[in-house]
Amino acid sequence: MKTVITVIVIVAILVFALKGSVKHMKGEGDCCGGGSGNKPKKVKAKHLEDPVIGQITLHIEGMTCEHCVNRVAEALNSIDGVSAKVNLHKKNATVSFDRPVEEETLCSAVEKAGYRVLSVSDIK
Repeated sequence: MKTVITVIVIVAILVFALKGSVKHMKGEGDCCGGGSGNKPKKVKAKHLEDPVIGQITLHIEGMTCEHCVNRVAEALNSIDGVSAKVNLHKKNATVSFDRPVEEETLCSAVEKAGYRVLSVSDIK
């Protein structure tokens, strides 16, 4: 009888662990300080005051959930003249700017938020 109870407990633990892992991999988990179980509010790209003079795409490593997306978006949008839309599934950020901005400034903001820029590409 003890063996049956032990097996049931182990199976229950594995089911809950698997469920949480699947949710996390889909970007719906509570990692990165989400903890509340509530879906985070999406950070919107900010409105630029002047006409957009350029756009680039940053390919980012390390984002696993919407909390990660929000941190990256907030970091990029905090730069004057920059508006960013971050995509979890594509693992990138589309960055528009209305004044010259160094790529190093953008990459540094992402890295300070805890992520890594793998590459930068121009949008034509």
